[in-house]
Amino acid sequence: MTGGRRARLQALSENASVTQLELFFDLVLVFAFTQVTDLAAHETTAVNMLRAFLVLAIMWWVWIAYAWLGNVIKADEGIARIALFAAMGAALIMALTIPEAFHDMPGGWYGPLVFALGYLVIRLVHIYVFWCASSEDEQLRRQVTRWSLGSITIGTVLLIVAATNHGTAQILLWIAAIAGDMLWTLFAGNEWRLNSVGHFAERHGLIVIVALGESVVSIGVGVAGLPISWPITVGSLLALAVSALLWWAYFDVGAAVVERAMERARGERRIQIARNCYTYWHFPMVVGIIALSLGLKKVESYVGGAAGHTLSDGLHGIPLFALYGGVVVYLLALVGFRQYATGVVLWPRVLTAVILVGLVPVASRIPAMAALGLLFGVLAVLILWEVVRYAEPREEVRHGGS
Repeated sequence: MTGGRRARLQALSENASVTQLELFFDLVLVFAFTQVTDLAAHETTAVNMLRAFLVLAIMWWVWIAYAWLGNVIKADEGIARIALFAAMGAALIMALTIPEAFHDMPGGWYGPLVFALGYLVIRLVHIYVFWCASSEDEQLRRQVTRWSLGSITIGTVLLIVAATNHGTAQILLWIAAIAGDMLWTLFAGNEWRLNSVGHFAERHGLIVIVALGESVVSIGVGVAGLPISWPITVGSLLALAVSALLWWAYFDVGAAVVERAMERARGERRIQIARNCYTYWHFPMVVGIIALSLGLKKVESYVGGAAGHTLSDGLHGIPLFALYGGVVVYLLALVGFRQYATGVVLWPRVLTAVILVGLVPVASRIPAMAALGLLFGVLAVLILWEVVRYAEPREEVRHGGS
């Protein structure tokens, strides 16, 4: 980028790190994740779980767009800084509108349309900056042009149309909008740019941290306003331990192994790893963590004696499926993440996921805290087995250099 353009946009260097402005942008996602958890907890029905999932998918697509943009240009320089602030504003309005993304509340603006228009604004800002950033890169300009046509005409238009509908038609339009966006991105080509592998991997690792932060917040929300007691203390520590084991499963070696595979890859293969391992496989990771957060929130309210519950009450239905199913989805996403980049299938994690599914009927027959303890025990065995079984390669990845 030369001349006047240099003053407006600056290319990201190969050894760049995530900027403070990008971390600031992620704070909006922190709030959005909390809103999605609250939406799911408000009405634990299958239809409402689907609504929460669809909202989370849209917010993920908001975040992922700027993760790619921030790997091409410096997010905190020139007009990119202003654009990111504008996108943050629109994303915040979307997050505020999540409770009425499907059903408008009395008074004020029409919530579903405000949510859809916020998404449109974020898309237009993103496309404009990417268009400017590709002014001297013919290949990237082709990719941006091709991708933009589908992104605007499929995702955003369908979401706006959905805002004017209700019931089944509305949900089907949401599904079409999200599926259209994701499929169009998958098949729109591999001519994107990845200026810094380290920055890209770090960016996605941080969004996993953000999601895990929501699981910790859910622990506190579940017992908010209740006096501290031994059940709350034990239940909270167990819940934190489960979140910590999920952190371990991602960050101990897995994140580094995939990052190195992406670093070694060249050309289209590098872009494919970035897109499939990070854009796509990280989404079910986040979905799994948010589902877990719902389950943890319910468990903590049970052990705290909220809403007439006692310590001997068991967890049933969707909250239990969210607790165990969230971890299952997370583990399987980690398997896919690793397999696409390296060709290695982590069979112990697949087996653990199968075991957790099989334990759901057992967990429904024991107190909620015991179900949480059982989940912790299974995860602890998995992590301990991996640490012992793969001690040498683990040491090499963590301390032996690339």
